[in-house]
Amino acid sequence: MSTMLEGTLSKWTNVMKGWQYRFFVLDENAGLLSYYTSKEKMMKGVRRGCVRLKGAIVGIDDQDVNTFTITVDHKTFHFQARDADEREKWVSRLEDTILRHGNRSRGIWEPQSSFHGSTNSSMKQRPNYLQAFDRKVSEADAYLQLIIDQTASIEQRISNIEDGEERDKCKVVQEQANAMLDHIKHSIVLLQIAKNTAHPINGVYQGPTNKLETTIDVAATALNLLVPETSYSSSEGEEDFYDANEDILTCSQGNSPTYNTRSFSDSVDPEVAPNSRNVTDKDADNSTSTPSHERKRLGSRLPICTDGSLDYDALYEDESDDDISMESHGSVVTHLLSQVKIGMDLTKVVLPTFILERRSLLEMYADYFAHPDLFIKIADLKDPRDRIVQVVKWYLSAYHAGRKSSVAKKPYNPILGEVFQCHWNIAENNEQVDNEPVSDGPVPWCTKNQLTFVAEQVSHHPPISAFYAEHYAKKISFSAHVWTKSKFLGISIGVHNIGQGIVTLCDLNEEYIVTFPNGYGRSILTVPWIELGGTVTISCPRTGYHADVEFLTKPFYGGKKNRVTAEIFAPGEKKAFVSIAGEWSGAMEAKWNDGSRHKPEVFVDVNSIPIFHKNVRPIAEQDDNESRKVWKEVTAGLKLNDIDRATSAKCSVEQKQRDEAKERKEQGGEWENKYFKAVGENWIYSNPLSQRLYAQSKRDRR
Repeated sequence: MSTMLEGTLSKWTNVMKGWQYRFFVLDENAGLLSYYTSKEKMMKGVRRGCVRLKGAIVGIDDQDVNTFTITVDHKTFHFQARDADEREKWVSRLEDTILRHGNRSRGIWEPQSSFHGSTNSSMKQRPNYLQAFDRKVSEADAYLQLIIDQTASIEQRISNIEDGEERDKCKVVQEQANAMLDHIKHSIVLLQIAKNTAHPINGVYQGPTNKLETTIDVAATALNLLVPETSYSSSEGEEDFYDANEDILTCSQGNSPTYNTRSFSDSVDPEVAPNSRNVTDKDADNSTSTPSHERKRLGSRLPICTDGSLDYDALYEDESDDDISMESHGSVVTHLLSQVKIGMDLTKVVLPTFILERRSLLEMYADYFAHPDLFIKIADLKDPRDRIVQVVKWYLSAYHAGRKSSVAKKPYNPILGEVFQCHWNIAENNEQVDNEPVSDGPVPWCTKNQLTFVAEQVSHHPPISAFYAEHYAKKISFSAHVWTKSKFLGISIGVHNIGQGIVTLCDLNEEYIVTFPNGYGRSILTVPWIELGGTVTISCPRTGYHADVEFLTKPFYGGKKNRVTAEIFAPGEKKAFVSIAGEWSGAMEAKWNDGSRHKPEVFVDVNSIPIFHKNVRPIAEQDDNESRKVWKEVTAGLKLNDIDRATSAKCSVEQKQRDEAKERKEQGGEWENKYFKAVGENWIYSNPLSQRLYAQSKRDRR
């Protein structure tokens, strides 16, 4: 295959604030993506800029099929292809080139004399054993990618076997291959950590073995700050413009061209964020997993029971933001991401413990009812038009409470059969409280005036969660199932939420069917943050009212985060009677198009309405499969900043699940869910409020 790829792409430039056509040449041997203002300029050798691909990361946007990015040396370059096929061609070749150059042995240089000398002083290489170790880690990376491809091929071939009995036999091979692959991935991560310990590119260094190594590492680090092997990028027309023809190509004595290792460009990305930072003494002190001084610092704030034991319930209720530095673990994250390709399903990729949020995904779904008063108000409204508007208002207010940390983190993956239960107290003013328990409800110790919630992990492969909420007194319920499918996008992760939810008004026999937006984890190599994207529909088949909701992802060249728009339509109408726009994490404004209201008004401002606290029974009273009890030791480890403890506890939970699955298989048993049942492709609550009320009315008529 040719080692050169040429063609026209658009590149974002800051000077013109827009896309400019450039002629690109990808040299896979040199590991460079060069670009010119035209093909004629390329023929004359007048280069406009280039991007060094060693150590680069390619990213795509799931919402835009034409654009892609290259992030390297603390800079991000943005490109636009003509269509999805052309983008796929460039992204594929770029990824292959990056992988190829990433697996070459990298020379690590150190100053031969004191750092106080010139930056151009003679250099020498590290001892051979470190170079050999670095080379072996790179080789292991390459072999791992081959094993990943071969395992995927095995899975594909087994899935194509038509004979069911033969396919089941072959699945044993598939399971063994996946198990072996998991062990190899874990081993390589440990090798990568050991490599980073020897050469602390991210400041994670456990201490030198001797004084000489201390001197060498300090000098090398200081030298790298002055003469980094990094990208250089400047803006067209600015004073610091780097001449594209001045320094990029030089010739050795043998007249063969050698390339400057820096990237340079005619534009600076407006959204550039550094992938790493200079490490100070203070940073180094806080970079280890479980330093003793960190435990002492947390000790005064840790919740302790009267008997001196750790109060696990208080750990879950504590929403303080004790975030672990993501940058201090950068080498581990980078290594894990190097094992996956763009578009790959991340469902079976095991992510490191330190990026976990201190709660299960099942508990996170309860945040849909952070404003339960908005939800139950749907049942109070007499006009179907008012009811669809209230459904939209509740739905748009349901997402902002889900983020507990300033850094986007991933909740625990629920294990099969895991359950989470909670309730909200929302008795209205002057309302007579009915303390009669709803013994046949989802939370049998709760009363008719409380909103109750139960969630269950009904499937592990694929990962499907189902949840149900009801308010008995208002005769309203909500049932939903969500299948999450994660997709690698380079420097982002996309989570597609497949499924639907149904709001049921029992007295009116009305249902409102809603779908869910996709989630995106952005800037996963630096400070991750979450945004929502995609189109959501809300419809009532009985009345004909419906709404279209669009969650807008942030464009890289301006715009705000968390934007959302919505339009609500009357039956048979093509023009919306109300349009809504704003931020789902803040204020949203409604504009009425039917003349009923002349000025735009605040539709809902989530920052000005109270978040209702959910009530969860104490862990000591919970069953073994309830979320907080299942994950309590992982939560304690994360709160203590004891990653070893958290990781060990997480492995114990997962191993117990594997052992139980193996035992069921050997005994020929099948898993039975407790609260939900499958109906076609949907999962519904087994004993919903509407069904119980109907049965009660039949009994009353007898």
